[in-house]
Amino acid sequence: MLVWAGLGNPGRQHAGQRHNIGFMAVDRIASRHGFAPWSKKFSAEIAEGRIGGQKILLLKPQSFMNLSGQPVGEALRFFKLETSALTVFYDELDLAPGKVRVKRGGGAGGHNGIRSIDGHCGQDYRRVRLGIGHPGSKHLVTPHVLGDFAKAEAEWLDPLLDALADAAPLLASGDEAGFMNKVSVLTGQGDKPAPAPKPAKAQSHIRQARQQPAPKLPETGPMAAMLRKLMGKE
Repeated sequence: MLVWAGLGNPGRQHAGQRHNIGFMAVDRIASRHGFAPWSKKFSAEIAEGRIGGQKILLLKPQSFMNLSGQPVGEALRFFKLETSALTVFYDELDLAPGKVRVKRGGGAGGHNGIRSIDGHCGQDYRRVRLGIGHPGSKHLVTPHVLGDFAKAEAEWLDPLLDALADAAPLLASGDEAGFMNKVSVLTGQGDKPAPAPKPAKAQSHIRQARQQPAPKLPETGPMAAMLRKLMGKE
């Protein structure tokens, strides 16, 4: 079994906030892959299902962000799972909106939910960092993360959530690079296609020019004499 935890704050007043993109991600995964209805356990909302043959427990801590580690740790202990079985989806200020990066281990990077999980579970777990962008100034960070996504942001948010759900089987199988690549392609952030070759018509003009006979040079007169001198024949 794997545990995939999405981070956020409980309550309708927080549902649309940037800090809750982790909740949004696991909600979309549960819906796309036909998970069982959400229920309550471990001071969290949980849903069980399978992705790519792998049994997965989705978890949304209801203890508020700063205490996320308590319900996550409780779930791991209940199922006797190592920390390596855990994947956490959360908002990342240091990534551009819509960007996704996956890593294992590392520091909390100032994220209180991650800091709490590190304290309760250790650091050897997989992190799916979901970019929400930085407001540009430190004093604007709190209102930014606790602010609702703007309507215009739905242009990248909805495709991102769909892409996370579509690529989830790769994550379940442990193919983290494949997961990131598929999300990038599905959200239109993949590599640009190579430039198209030159049209055949243009190539035919070049061939035709090469096949043209060389111009006939004058044999008599001042021009002929000048050409013979340049060519060293006089």
